[in-house]
Amino acid sequence: MSRITAPATPRRLHLNVNILHSGFVPSAWRLADADPRAFVDVNHYVRVAQIAEAGKLDAVFLADNAAIVDQIDFRPITALEPTVLLASIAAATTRIGVIGTASTSYNEPYNIARRFATLDHVSNGRAGWNVVTTADLPSARNFGRDAVPDHAQRYERAAEFTELVKALWDSWEDDAFVGDKTGGRFVDVSKVHPVAHRGRHFDVQGPLNLPRSPQGHPVVVQAGGSPDGRDLAARHAEAVFSASQSFEESVAYRRDLNTRAAAYGRPGVKVLAGLTTIIGATEADALRRRDELVDQIPWRYSLNRLAGTLGIDAERLKLDQPLPDDLALPGGGNGNHTFFHATIAQGRRHGYTVRELIRSLAGGTGHRVVVGTPEQIADDIEHWFNGGAADGFNLMPDALPSGLQDFVDGVVPILQKRGIFRTDYEGATLREHLGLARPDNAQLWRKSA
Repeated sequence: MSRITAPATPRRLHLNVNILHSGFVPSAWRLADADPRAFVDVNHYVRVAQIAEAGKLDAVFLADNAAIVDQIDFRPITALEPTVLLASIAAATTRIGVIGTASTSYNEPYNIARRFATLDHVSNGRAGWNVVTTADLPSARNFGRDAVPDHAQRYERAAEFTELVKALWDSWEDDAFVGDKTGGRFVDVSKVHPVAHRGRHFDVQGPLNLPRSPQGHPVVVQAGGSPDGRDLAARHAEAVFSASQSFEESVAYRRDLNTRAAAYGRPGVKVLAGLTTIIGATEADALRRRDELVDQIPWRYSLNRLAGTLGIDAERLKLDQPLPDDLALPGGGNGNHTFFHATIAQGRRHGYTVRELIRSLAGGTGHRVVVGTPEQIADDIEHWFNGGAADGFNLMPDALPSGLQDFVDGVVPILQKRGIFRTDYEGATLREHLGLARPDNAQLWRKSA
């Protein structure tokens, strides 16, 4: 008798939206329908999240900085603390995930474990933590340091930090809370365990002071492109936000990341590529929108921003000449590897002048920009997804909320019709949206028993 094999569950596309205040393009706040104060208005973020939820997106994502690292004489910045803001978003939504950034360089593991476990509780299992190491000097100075810790040291600390946060999330067994009114037993203390961690960077006794959260662990996300960053992701991350300018680069990145994860005995990591969309009814309309937005950005701003990514003086950049040949990683390798490499790749591959490079990046740095009709955007997404370059995308619309509304109204129905994106939520938690298992917390206390 031949064996009948059940059909495999079809692979599903994942989509997040990165709520970059008024939008990805630096001049988005100048649009006629934009509110310049949106960057500190909770209602703006809630509105964007509700549009994303109507489109059945997996999650909203908030970046963060611990300092002013952009040119605030021209554009808004990431100002509101992510977990506080995400708690407000969670209260105004029901299904969409809420992912926030927190640095391992300028926080303590106990605080972060508690903060994100709390977010997971108040959102009923929709929280995620984006692990970053923070490489800018202004942030270092805000925490009493005269220099940025070197790259290897930051990632060594991050690895211990993340391991400890996960141990704290595991310090209560799933059934430790009893709540037995009749018997008068509130918590089974035999199932609440100290982590008793003594490491190179941290000494933490534990346990955490709240029960295990609905997802077991909030989803762990990471965004490093350097070898150290990839290794951290392979050991701990369940999803990664990547920045690749070409299909081939992203295929290679995803393959490398999953090979590293397998070496640690872990399943594959979801790769969510950064993608800026500029959408028009026709391609000409979309290109016109891009040019109008870019033309409202002062060249001084764009040159300074590009120079900051490359770690050079802006005077070295000439608008009508290519990038300089002798570019090396900023700070002797202590800068942001991901955006440095992605930006140079874009300029070198196309032979762009600095002016052309800035326009192709829509005034941004590093992330891929796709300009076109909803059909063209959907074609690009499907190509990357089906070709193994990405498991999904971290969307950064040109302007918010209008650019996301254009995506939800125009692109999402095409992806749904093609059968690669959900027509409705099938689960309630972020883990369920991403197809991730709920982690077992047994390993910690079994090892110490």
